[in-house]
Amino acid sequence: VDELVGDLLCTFKQLFSNTFLPVLQPAIKLGSTFEGWSPQEDDAVYCLLVPLEAPRGHTFHLELGPEGEMPARNSRIRVEVECCCRRQWQAEYTLCFLHQPAIRRIHTPSLLHTLCTDSYLDVMKTVHFFRRFVDFFCSVMPQSHHCRIEVLPFSRSFKLQLTTASGRPLFVEIIFGVRQGNSDIFLSSQSTEDDSTPSTTWTESYAVAEAKFFSIIARQAPQDSFHLKCLQLFARIELGRVLSTDILKTVVMHLLTIIPMSGWRRRDFLKRLADILQYLHYCIKEKSLNHFFFGNENVPEEIILLPSFRRAEPYNLLYHLVDNPAAQNEVLHELVELHTR
Repeated sequence: VDELVGDLLCTFKQLFSNTFLPVLQPAIKLGSTFEGWSPQEDDAVYCLLVPLEAPRGHTFHLELGPEGEMPARNSRIRVEVECCCRRQWQAEYTLCFLHQPAIRRIHTPSLLHTLCTDSYLDVMKTVHFFRRFVDFFCSVMPQSHHCRIEVLPFSRSFKLQLTTASGRPLFVEIIFGVRQGNSDIFLSSQSTEDDSTPSTTWTESYAVAEAKFFSIIARQAPQDSFHLKCLQLFARIELGRVLSTDILKTVVMHLLTIIPMSGWRRRDFLKRLADILQYLHYCIKEKSLNHFFFGNENVPEEIILLPSFRRAEPYNLLYHLVDNPAAQNEVLHELVELHTR
């Protein structure tokens, strides 16, 4: 997977190096498969995020919704052309896309006309543009000599299916993202639950920060730590409508910053399972589970967050239960069934 995606990005970089298209950065591995607790066995998905940077002469302006609204679920990325004419202090001449029309005619395709809708970076156009080249490149990649590579139907990302000589399939999902400042938070092309989401809307993603968190925990954990097995066990159980994997993952992340890593050894496995259920039960009773990255002083300093995240009020992931006793009872019933299992 590393080699295939690395080769793809290297090819893209060479092909579009002299264009005004987004600059593709090295892929970031994220998600349960790379974190080590994937609930799947034979059909695990290797998910990678490819950061996009604005090409020369362009800037990305992230419109994160109303000021003070956190999390900024529905955001747009406005593309603006900026002047990069030669200044007196510049030693080399710089091509200016804004003030030299001839440059725009020579350097096609352009970002605004190819990947944007009304000056906003378009998720579907971006994914579709790069996917067209992937269809061709996959057939000539070195990996194609020892496995079959197929590009699967896409929505807001695209997936590759690699089938080895033994018939084992490997699934690779590639999503695109734009970094918020210098932080580990991105606006991503990742699919949303709402199929009606406009194609110029990018979803705020914490997946990179989560992957970084589990990497930090792995360096601190004892050799026989079972914290990932705890998460994997719950993730493999068919959960109810409300007790999603994301909720369970957040619970485990909170507990990993509360309970010392020495308490996650193999001998403590059942105790930690009980702790996870107890913490989850408390959250459901109180109708409150705080988002891990908002106003949480326990977030490791190595994870780069914007100051607004650290100053933010805690965000309740169970807000929908506050005025809905029926939904709360449904979740409590799901929790009883989970405890019984």
